[in-house]
Amino acid sequence: MRHPEAPRTAFLGLGAMGLPMATNLVRGGVPLTVWNRTTAKAGPLGAEGATVASRLSDAAVDVVLTMLTDLRDVEEVLDAEDGLLEGWLRNGVETPLLVIMGTVSPPGVQSLAERLAASAVRVVDAPVSGGDVGAVEATLSIMVGGERADVDQVRPLFELMGRVVRHLGPVGSGQVAKACNQIIVASTAMVLAEAFSFARTAGVELDPLVELLKGGLADSEMLRQKGWRYLEREYGGGGALRNQVKDLRFALELGRREEIPLPMTAASEQFFTALVAMGYGGEDHTAAQRIYEITSGADA
Repeated sequence: MRHPEAPRTAFLGLGAMGLPMATNLVRGGVPLTVWNRTTAKAGPLGAEGATVASRLSDAAVDVVLTMLTDLRDVEEVLDAEDGLLEGWLRNGVETPLLVIMGTVSPPGVQSLAERLAASAVRVVDAPVSGGDVGAVEATLSIMVGGERADVDQVRPLFELMGRVVRHLGPVGSGQVAKACNQIIVASTAMVLAEAFSFARTAGVELDPLVELLKGGLADSEMLRQKGWRYLEREYGGGGALRNQVKDLRFALELGRREEIPLPMTAASEQFFTALVAMGYGGEDHTAAQRIYEITSGADA
């Protein structure tokens, strides 16, 4: 059944987060067109009833949501030959709305919005938190920046993908909130790795320790969702370390511009940069534990 409030919508970027997010939109009755660089990844959504676009211009509809790694990727789909900008003109979409759901630079998304305003393209930034589990279960937190009327237009879409949706202010505000989120996530990933390495080296049983931590002030969503990864040393999938570094650098970029000291963020960025340099950039950010395994000699 078609969602009564849903505009013509496209979703670009069907990775570990984008695919389940788009799936929830289709299952919620949104008339959805999907596009991905690797077209085969869109197959499951075609089976769910989505229209699979073979060309970017075919996805140039009223509202376009992107779940792409960085602004370079967003600009590429906009400016490419037969891309979104060409497609919107060809398809007669006069004031399209671009919703950037990946984690990108706050100043960068503001600059992009200023550039696109000359083409009558409206921009909302709406990064998410909750991991692949939240994407599948439609329990994401969605942090939104943009004009209120634009946000209200796409709020029904957000509510099909997330549990907590908050409008924080003008374009870029969502990315600032996501930077706050990533500062906390990165620091938590580090300190959990440190605590478990400490416990292993001291000879403490980890399963009851995790149960105790979950019952006190040390509990966190990271511990509940990913504590098992630390215990089993299973770092495949999940949130890639290289993306953690990218996100922390966005926070540091804004901190330097606004002269905000971010010593914990700087330490986290260096910590994760070292892991990427060691070849672990594709692993989940719980692979932070590898540093402690190397330096302490702790066995799993």
